[in-house]
Amino acid sequence: MLFHKIIFADSQNMQELEDKSVHLMITSPPYFNAPFDYANYFKSYENFLSMIENTAKETYRVLDEGRICCVNCDDMLVQGEKFPIVADLTKIFMKAGFRYRDRIIWKKPDGYIRISRRSGVIIQNPYPMYFYPDNLVESILIFQKGKFNYQKFKREKNGEFIKSHIDIRCFQEKKWYLTLWEMTNVLPTRRTEKTETLSVAAFPEELPYRLITLFSYVGETILDPFLGSGTTTKVAKVLHRNSVGYEIDKRLFPIISEKVGYNQNRSVTEKFEFLFRN
Repeated sequence: MLFHKIIFADSQNMQELEDKSVHLMITSPPYFNAPFDYANYFKSYENFLSMIENTAKETYRVLDEGRICCVNCDDMLVQGEKFPIVADLTKIFMKAGFRYRDRIIWKKPDGYIRISRRSGVIIQNPYPMYFYPDNLVESILIFQKGKFNYQKFKREKNGEFIKSHIDIRCFQEKKWYLTLWEMTNVLPTRRTEKTETLSVAAFPEELPYRLITLFSYVGETILDPFLGSGTTTKVAKVLHRNSVGYEIDKRLFPIISEKVGYNQNRSVTEKFEFLFRN
C-alpha cells in the first residue's frame, strides 16, 4: 500500500523519519524575504542560511545511499540588494556531505516578470553602468549522497526497475536531456494556491514530475521538507510513489488537502496521514 504522510512541523528536525528511509528529496525553500510571498519572513540572511543548513543535514541523514536531492532556488533581490542564494545553498549542501551533481536552469515564458522590470533603468539612462537584467530563470540544484549501485538495485529490485521505465519519446520531445528546462510557472492567483489570507509561491507540477520520473522508482518514497501547497505529494501520488512532506504553516492544511485529493474517493491501495507536531 502506498502512503502519503504530511507532517506539520519544522523540517530542521525530521524526527518522524528513520535514517536512509527516503529515496529522493525535491523541494523549493521559502525564498529569502521575497517581495509579495515572504517579505520580512526571516530576521536576517544568516537566519535563512542557518535554517537551510539544518534542513540539509537532516536531509542527508534520511536520504538513502546513492540517492538524489533536488533544490529549486534562485538569487533574491531584496530592497535593492542581491543575495547569492544559489551559490550559498550549493556550499551548504556540499558541506552537509552531498556531492554536487548538476544544475538545471528553469526558464519561464518570455515576458513573465513578476517582481520588477530592472531593464527599464538603462532605457531611462542609456549609458554604461545602468544595466540590470530582468530575471526569467531559476535554478534546480541536484546533489547526490555517495554513489548509486545500479547493478545491485537491478538485481534486487528488478520488478520496480521494469515498472519505472522512462518514456524516451517524451524525454526527447520535451528536451529533458538539456540543462535548460522551459516550463510555465504557477501564479498565486490560482484558487488551489491561495485562501483569503494566504497565498503560496508554488512550483509547476511539471518540475517534480520530471525529477521524480528521472531519479526514483515506482514504490519508493519522495520527501519535500518545504511542502507548501502540496505539489510534490500530488505528483508523487500520480507516479505511484510514497511521499512525506513537512510544512510549518498549519494554515495550509485545507490547500494541501484539496490539492492531494484527501477528501475525494481514494484507492484502497493508498493511505493518507496528517500529523501535527507540538
